[in-house]
Amino acid sequence: MKYLLLIFLTEIAMAQNMSIPSKNVLGTSLKKCFDSPKTGFYRDGSCQTGPEDQGTHVACATMTKEFLEFTKSKGNDLITARPELDFPGLKPGEKWCLCALRWNEANKAGVAPNLDLKATHEKMLEFVPIDHLKK
Repeated sequence: MKYLLLIFLTEIAMAQNMSIPSKNVLGTSLKKCFDSPKTGFYRDGSCQTGPEDQGTHVACATMTKEFLEFTKSKGNDLITARPELDFPGLKPGEKWCLCALRWNEANKAGVAPNLDLKATHEKMLEFVPIDHLKK
């Protein structure tokens, strides 16, 4: 019965062009990650995700020099500004919504940046267990 009610409410929200609030990995409401520069797949400052987000940009992480160099070595340069993409480049201390798989790869390499769990989308749990995220 609860499942049918959830489907019904979801359909109403979609019909009225409303969104259902996303949750974070702690099970509470997803908080904003960072506004300057605007992060997130939708560039709304949060690590929201959807079917068009092929990279699953759900991990709200505080950039470190080590991580930025690591991801650049993997072909994803987040340091260099790309004005044509309205991307100013990132500096240590700034937050950014990372791909779940890249964060996990960096975690295994010992260079994963710290996460803001209140701003990390619950979809991250499909890639990494909560106990690994809390470390």
